[in-house]
Amino acid sequence: MIAGFLYNTVALRGELLPVFGSLPGEQPMPLERSQAADGEILSLIKELSGKLIERRRRREHVSQQHLARAVGCSERWLREIEAGIASATLDDHIRCAHSLEMTSSHLFMPLLAAEHGRPVPRELLLRDDLWEFEQEVLAVVERYQAAAVSRFQRRSGA
Repeated sequence: MIAGFLYNTVALRGELLPVFGSLPGEQPMPLERSQAADGEILSLIKELSGKLIERRRRREHVSQQHLARAVGCSERWLREIEAGIASATLDDHIRCAHSLEMTSSHLFMPLLAAEHGRPVPRELLLRDDLWEFEQEVLAVVERYQAAAVSRFQRRSGA
């Protein structure tokens, strides 16, 4: 267990994927939480990302050698990314995801949910293609921005 976060796994076709969220009855972890907790959350997200990258690579019949060459890393380093080792950077995961035509929402949406003490929806953990979800999130951001601009214009008398 991470301070304030419950860590379990969910099975998908024989794979165990990490699932984390606040414990029932606990207050969400404040954004000022410790660096150790941040590191653990990022490790979990990297583990999830590695599994999704590996699954997508296999589904697309891309060899580790080909993907490693495409992202500019060694095959050994790619194996470690797919294994979810903590020393791989988010940049490494993003480059692999983009090479496989994946977006990076599988990295950042679980992080955002964890930061706000919310459980991560299983859909985010089980799919490597979240295009429709991402479009909905972006539409919400656009509406928020339009409302902010409108409020600013009303206040400034424009």
